[in-house]
Amino acid sequence: MNDIFSNINWSPLWISLKTGIVATVIAFFLGILAARLVMRLNRTFKWILDGIFTLPLVLPPTVAGFFLLLLFSVRRPFGKFLYMQFDIKVVQTWTGCVIAAAVIAFPLMYRNARAAFEQVDITMIQSGRTLGLSESKIFWKIVMPIASPGIASGTILAFARALGEYGATSMLAGNILGKTRTIAVAIASETSAGNYDTAGMWVAIIVAMSFVIILSINMISGKGMKNIRQW
Repeated sequence: MNDIFSNINWSPLWISLKTGIVATVIAFFLGILAARLVMRLNRTFKWILDGIFTLPLVLPPTVAGFFLLLLFSVRRPFGKFLYMQFDIKVVQTWTGCVIAAAVIAFPLMYRNARAAFEQVDITMIQSGRTLGLSESKIFWKIVMPIASPGIASGTILAFARALGEYGATSMLAGNILGKTRTIAVAIASETSAGNYDTAGMWVAIIVAMSFVIILSINMISGKGMKNIRQW
C-alpha cells in the first residue's frame, strides 16, 4: 500500500477539485438565472424550457458528451470560430473538463433552485412590492434568503455531480494525464490497465468525498428533518 501512495500521480485529484469548483460556480449562476426565468414564463413555455434544462439529467452522459463534441470540435463551425478568432480550444483541454462537468451538474442546480423558489410564500413577495421594492431587490433580499437552504443543497449536489463526472468529460476532454484526467477517468483508465490497487485507492477517495458531501447536505437540511415524525 505504501508503494501505491509513493508512486501515485495525484494530479487527477487536483484536476477534479479544480474542475468541480469552477463547474459548480458556473452551474450555480446559470441554474439560478434559469430557474428565475422559468418561474416567469407561462405554463406552455415553462414546460418546454424546463424539459430542455433537465435533459442533461436524464440523458446518458455520453450523449451530452457527443453533442458537446459536435459543438466544440474545431472541425465544426462554432468550435472553429472559437479557435480561429479567440484561440480557444475546448476538445482535449481542461476547459473541456469544466464545460462537460458544468453541463452535467447544471440540471441539479436548476431543479433545486426552482423547487426552492416555488416554496417561497407569495405573500412575502407581494409585501415587498407593496413597500415599493424593485423586482431585483425582492429577489435578492426576500426570495434568495428564504430559498437559501434549497440553493445550498443544490450547490453541493452540483459540486458532487461535477466531481464525479465521467461520460461527457472523457468524450470531450479525453484522458490526458496531468491535464484532463479526473478521478473518475483515472478509475476507468487504471481498471482497464489492470491496476486494481490504484483504481481502488481512487475509488476509496471519491467514496469518502461523496460521503462528506452527503453529510453536508444532511446538516443543511437538518432543521427540516427535525420536524419529521419518528416512526
